[in-house]
Amino acid sequence: MTAPLDIVIMAAGKGTRMKSRHPKVLQKLAGRALLQHVLDTATSLKARSAVVITGHGAAEVEAAIAGANSAEAGFDLLFVRQEPQLGTGHAVQQAVPVLKTDGMVVVLSGDVPLTRADTLQAMLDAAGSDKMALLTVSMPDPTGYGRIVRNEAGTVQRIVEQKDASQAEQAITEVYSGIMAVPAKHLTAWLAKLNNHNAQSEYYLTDIVAMAVADGVPVVGHRISDVLQVAGINSPLQLAQLERAHQLGQAQVLMEQGVRLADPARFDLRDDARGTKASLNCGQDVEIDANCIFTGKVSIGAGARIGANCHISNVMIAEDAVIHPFTHIDGEKAGVQVGQGALIGPFARLRPGATLGKEVHIGNFVEVKNSTLADGAKANHLAYLGDATVGERVNYGAGSITANYDGVNKHRTVIEADVHIGSNCVLVAPVTIGAGGTVGGGSTVTKSTPENALTVARGKQVSLASWKRPVKQPKL
Repeated sequence: MTAPLDIVIMAAGKGTRMKSRHPKVLQKLAGRALLQHVLDTATSLKARSAVVITGHGAAEVEAAIAGANSAEAGFDLLFVRQEPQLGTGHAVQQAVPVLKTDGMVVVLSGDVPLTRADTLQAMLDAAGSDKMALLTVSMPDPTGYGRIVRNEAGTVQRIVEQKDASQAEQAITEVYSGIMAVPAKHLTAWLAKLNNHNAQSEYYLTDIVAMAVADGVPVVGHRISDVLQVAGINSPLQLAQLERAHQLGQAQVLMEQGVRLADPARFDLRDDARGTKASLNCGQDVEIDANCIFTGKVSIGAGARIGANCHISNVMIAEDAVIHPFTHIDGEKAGVQVGQGALIGPFARLRPGATLGKEVHIGNFVEVKNSTLADGAKANHLAYLGDATVGERVNYGAGSITANYDGVNKHRTVIEADVHIGSNCVLVAPVTIGAGGTVGGGSTVTKSTPENALTVARGKQVSLASWKRPVKQPKL
């Protein structure tokens, strides 16, 4: 049987070079905290527990992460504190009291967000149930990383930190990623033997490698070539570089699936800040222009086109729809649906609960919230539809709004099929505009109207032929 998996995440560092009021592990990559990316990996690996070691900004980190991870994550989320911070070995020592001895422990870093679950699984497979496994990577410039020292047979003997390495050891290009898998029963004993007799007077976790060799426990190195998976973040520059590298990787996956991206370097698929993992599913011949941001769960049907500079979240867009530039769609929990062949934007806003049928037109500066528009309905200019049910082929005039809120409760407006709403109208809910009716421009409608009727509700126009415009008097 496979041993239970417990993940220990080091997240106590201050991150001085980030120059931020917030702890480093809460900085965001692809719209999600660095530490949250690591915890998502724990979910993918079906870990029994995740032990987060906090220190700097501990209360903020613990509150943010506890709030973002529910019981549905499938693992026990535990926090321990490292105060003061005396090195990586000292950090993991703090986790010992809450670790069980029957499992395999994987040690991760909260500022290394993009390690893939299948990479870690391969490392665990190499470790089996009785070996220590290290995730290593070859780097042309290994400066700052601990070097992997092997014997003539190629077996890992120890890890030497940069400041303690000899000139020959500094020439080694295979480095330790900071990620290891260790049987818990051995880890506890080795951590108790650590000392700080080194150049930084810190307790190095890497010293347990030599202890494993001395105790006859095999140490294996699982080497990868993808540096992105082990890249840590210490500054805004590194964060931006990793963001772009990550986004380019996501863009390449989409293009391999047939999506047409106008510029892969200006594409963003970000995780949903509300806790739902982001996903973008596209049919054939989907075109996405530059500078578009996608979050949450987005589905785009075949032949649909997304214009430049759109922000799109939690929406189902049917085939052949066109989302013109600068459109903002955010379905949040309720979602948004855009029908086949619909035309949206530019500068339109679709909010939660907007459900649009086939060939619906939503034009510039039109906002739709919690409203259903049937096939062929149009609201082309400067309008608001909130809490409304709109029938087929309705034409909704520029500057018109549904007044859906009375200061306490929301009310619904029903506009039946083939209605024409003139410009600058106010429909005061609850109200129903009968099928085939017309509402004259500038009307404020407070009562339901019959079918096929013309409704005009505005003050009578008056023209005074003898009126003269006032003339400004000269100053004395």
